[in-house]
Amino acid sequence: MNSTSRPARILMAGCLAALLFALPTMAGEAFYESSFDSPATLEGWAGIGAAGVQLTAGYENSQSLSVEIPVSEGPGHRNARIRLPVENLQGTRVRVDAMVRAEGVTQPPNPWNGIKVMLHTVSSDGQNWQQQNSVFGTFGWKPIRFLASVPKEATGATLILGLEMVTGRVWFDDVKITIVSRRRSVGHSARFGPVYKGHNQPRLRGAMIGPRVNADDLRVLGGQWKANHVRWQFIWGGFPHGPADNGDLDAYNKWIDSQLERLDSLLPVCKEVGIHVLVDLHTPPGGRNQAKECNLFKEARFQDSFIDVWKKIAAHYRGNEQVWGYDLVNEPVEGTVGEGVMDWHALATKTARAVRAIDPDHAIIIEPAPWGSPSSLEFFEPIDVERVVYSVHMYQPHPFTHQGVYDAPVGVAYPGEIDGRYWDKDALRKALKPAIDYQRDYGVHIYIGEFSAIRWAPGTSARDYLRDVIEVMEESDWDWAYHAFREWDGWSVEHGPDKNDRSRSQQPTDRQKLLMSWFEKNER
Repeated sequence: MNSTSRPARILMAGCLAALLFALPTMAGEAFYESSFDSPATLEGWAGIGAAGVQLTAGYENSQSLSVEIPVSEGPGHRNARIRLPVENLQGTRVRVDAMVRAEGVTQPPNPWNGIKVMLHTVSSDGQNWQQQNSVFGTFGWKPIRFLASVPKEATGATLILGLEMVTGRVWFDDVKITIVSRRRSVGHSARFGPVYKGHNQPRLRGAMIGPRVNADDLRVLGGQWKANHVRWQFIWGGFPHGPADNGDLDAYNKWIDSQLERLDSLLPVCKEVGIHVLVDLHTPPGGRNQAKECNLFKEARFQDSFIDVWKKIAAHYRGNEQVWGYDLVNEPVEGTVGEGVMDWHALATKTARAVRAIDPDHAIIIEPAPWGSPSSLEFFEPIDVERVVYSVHMYQPHPFTHQGVYDAPVGVAYPGEIDGRYWDKDALRKALKPAIDYQRDYGVHIYIGEFSAIRWAPGTSARDYLRDVIEVMEESDWDWAYHAFREWDGWSVEHGPDKNDRSRSQQPTDRQKLLMSWFEKNER
């Protein structure tokens, strides 16, 4: 137990805050702390003293920051904020911690509203707001924490505490920012030589498929459209949430068995039409929590189950030539890793070694955390296992690709200015540059497991976006899978641009023609 008294810790934190702002910080060390108890810990904060934002008695009888929006005023915005010395944060991943309690904070209209413990960053790629979502209600003092990435070219970073689009009162104390990792290194771990792809095709070009795709659907995709690849989802009930979230591992294992049976029944059709299958574990043991973090990183029992599941899959498909490889987890999100639980890099390494001990041949595909985004590769060192392919998903810029999804604004055109930045093919190439650099630095193969644009994007925007993304992927010799074939119609290239028309178009859309023109290049 730490025997340092709280008054002494307050004084130390005040001195440390000033010192930390002046000196570079190593990974694992505190970058900034504030307990709101001394002038030093209050230095730099803006908004304190404004209406509804004040200092008051708080955690462990200390002083804390209080933010209130009365019911009589109606839902609104109110906060305190501090600008951080971004030059010491560039190219880092940080953990943001705060002790928080609340009284009567109303349910926000969107998950990203409510109680705000948020890191806002600005870079040449635009703005990013990172936080823990869906925090509201009435509760006693509890920790709020999340991981955030700061771009290496960031020009601004601001920590924000407050309320948004709600009424109620919230208290904040013991705020801390810790640098947990810095950008990956390139040195002795770099591997050069022939790039391992796990197949003998010039390229795998295909699509992720929906969980209800049948033999006739596969004959359309592979036989008529000439795709030579599918990313086959093992998905239970939906994404990101489903029955796995309740943690019943017996039920989960029975579901896994049903997925193996279904894939087994359709592998002969895949062979018939020349489709190479990637087994994608879309739903891992334990599912996800309300913050969409994988419970895999909260409890050790889910990690044990995860390794056992992949041992089973590897033993089941060892020697099967129609299976290209194993995508260990779709879009892993760690959040704060539980005590005694491995982070994603350690778990991926242990799981891949277990698979390799059973199946020496099939490719192992690994996506970086969080969310398998290209920028996440900046913090993910290659694992020390042979025959691994690294995968990312491409949905940037999100306000364009996901317009009209979850009430996001529509009418966003490509190419054009999106969220304050001009997006065209060069901008897409820049967004994918972390994957381009990763392939170059480590001599590994890159696979794009998902990319898409919503079908009701204005004019020919969706087609133009897909064309440019595919051309950038082809420049780098990447395998790819469009998201998705005969899944949700919002991503369907067989449906037209009318959001309200849920039937397939009688004539091929411009997006379908684009995909088919690339599938025609596949060797059978």
